[in-house]
Amino acid sequence: MGKKKRDIPLFEKPIIETHCHLDYLKEAPLEEILTKIKGVGIEKVITIAVSPDNLDTVKELTLRHDFVYGTQGIHPHQGKAWSDEVEKKIRKNLIENDKLLAVGEIGLDFYYNNSPREEQIVAFRRQLEVAAQLELPVVIHSRDADQETIDILNELAPAMKKKGVIHSFTSGPELASCALDLGFTLGFNGIITFNKAENVRDIVRMCPLDRILLETDSPFLTPVPYRGHENAPFYLPFVAEKIAEIKETTTEEVLTQTYQNSLHTFFNDINGA
Repeated sequence: MGKKKRDIPLFEKPIIETHCHLDYLKEAPLEEILTKIKGVGIEKVITIAVSPDNLDTVKELTLRHDFVYGTQGIHPHQGKAWSDEVEKKIRKNLIENDKLLAVGEIGLDFYYNNSPREEQIVAFRRQLEVAAQLELPVVIHSRDADQETIDILNELAPAMKKKGVIHSFTSGPELASCALDLGFTLGFNGIITFNKAENVRDIVRMCPLDRILLETDSPFLTPVPYRGHENAPFYLPFVAEKIAEIKETTTEEVLTQTYQNSLHTFFNDINGA
């Protein structure tokens, strides 16, 4: 028996959705979804690129919608698609559009191994170097690759003026500590509401509030009490509530601090942010 549905909580504090995939949402027309997102107090949305096929899609979304921002990068699942041509396109889009805020989603995924590990590593390292050269933050995915991620970040992150986020953090405390020591933030989503995710809640407890970002990773990882529905950014208030519960503080404090964290991580060079 699932938990009883309840209305999405509304707060007076503005919220920034730092990681979603707007082009993957299918349950309703995008305009309808965007209206609902604004209706729960979400001020800015960052939609994430993952493959050569959606680099331009993400770019176009940022141009069509004033409160939508984006990234450019190749997910580890697509590591085998990395090429000089793809790198040139990522660089060009990032340089030409200041609403593309970061290099991502990049990283390592040794759970699925949809691309050979060696090719994932090459793509990850090159994209970290692109971020360093363009002085942009990164959005990192790491699954079942903690030590390799630690080793690469320890080598390359010191050259990065801006760091970024390890998003949808489900790794161990060693990677969390390494990332925090290097200046990264950690992103948390609906996973923290799952019954069997105490290990992730333990990382929330150890992570200072001023280093936490809110995200949904929608359409994936829908939070309780809407498991079974397609996830969307308008469910983000449930993540904020759970962070507050875990950190034994108020939702208002969580929203105030994570808003500032999001601005610091992604928006410092955007006029008016």
